[in-house]
Amino acid sequence: MARVGRVSTRDLDVSLGATGVSGLSTTEMVLNIGPQHPATHGVLRLRITVDGERIVAAEPVIGYMHRGAEKLFEVRDYRQILVLANRHDWLSAFNNEVGVALTVEHLLGMEVPERATWARTLLSELSRVLNHLMFLGSYPLELGAITPMFYSFREREELQAVMEEYSGGRMHYMATRVGGLLHDLPEGWLDRVDAAVEKVRGRMPELEGMIIGNEIVTARTRGVGVLELGQVLGYGVSGPIARGSGLDVDLRRDEPYLAYGELFVKGGPGRVVTREAGDCLARLEVLAEQVHVSLDLARACTERLRELGPGPVSTKLPKVLKVPEGAHYFAGENPLGFNGYYLVSRGEKAPHRLKLRSASFSNVQVLREMLPGTIVADMVAILGSMFFVVGDVDR
Repeated sequence: MARVGRVSTRDLDVSLGATGVSGLSTTEMVLNIGPQHPATHGVLRLRITVDGERIVAAEPVIGYMHRGAEKLFEVRDYRQILVLANRHDWLSAFNNEVGVALTVEHLLGMEVPERATWARTLLSELSRVLNHLMFLGSYPLELGAITPMFYSFREREELQAVMEEYSGGRMHYMATRVGGLLHDLPEGWLDRVDAAVEKVRGRMPELEGMIIGNEIVTARTRGVGVLELGQVLGYGVSGPIARGSGLDVDLRRDEPYLAYGELFVKGGPGRVVTREAGDCLARLEVLAEQVHVSLDLARACTERLRELGPGPVSTKLPKVLKVPEGAHYFAGENPLGFNGYYLVSRGEKAPHRLKLRSASFSNVQVLREMLPGTIVADMVAILGSMFFVVGDVDR
């Protein structure tokens, strides 16, 4: 149950002609939703002001999971910081690792083997599907539907098995290394990836029918929580949420990295999914369709890796890795939006500064614009449709 923090009352007028039930005027209340509340989608605190059932003001209060990762980067060497980087958004662990590695490799002027580049792209897209499947299952759960969660986890397990086979981890893979990857692909692994991808592709309509085609989900999400394009640009919202409001931006296509430059060419498997409505349903539809795009990209990667054949997947590094003095900013299209890394090096074996620009931070801040004017019952639907990870906010 939400906790009442402060009650600000007006003078109660019980005279004839006063407004409200039994002649009482309405009362505004300040409610603290969270930080430990099942409606808050993690340890996020929402401080909302309500007038009856109508929300008149909302303030996201963050910091309850602050880990100080950016400060810890400064006392770890470049090999060790990868283990910290993959944890702030625990649903996009591999994508986080790759972003840091690419930033470091740029300052080193390092060329990564082509086989490693395509394998990184493959693992990134498998990780993207795992991320989206989690939200496709958990969002209906927040609306009161438990069944889709089981179906989404069935599909996640198909892909989780091949990710675990390669890396040895189920959540924090630590498969990336500066200069490449942990090790070469296991024998027959690409065939198992293809089999898993096709199983998920074949069963996705079943899951989508329960969510996108569900009358109750549609009633709870269509026209609810509309995020205008101007608000997207003003707050720096990115990823599926921004594309649900019509923003046709995807760094994989617009500022290519890894092997995306080849995958997003005209006629290639890569495409950017957008919707115009900007409501909860639009964001959900973008997420579901992006699963199919990522599955297509994964298949293209396995085909290319077969064409490349055996070869190195890493670059030999010195025993003590020191990055030349300088600064570099890299941003990648993580499953939840732009993930930026600003690295400042003073020529030592540890970063002088490594600043993260996480997608969830901006995506959560825009709630202060979206929630006012809505009713409390819609708050949960809007909150869940923002697809954020609290650790990615607090870092």
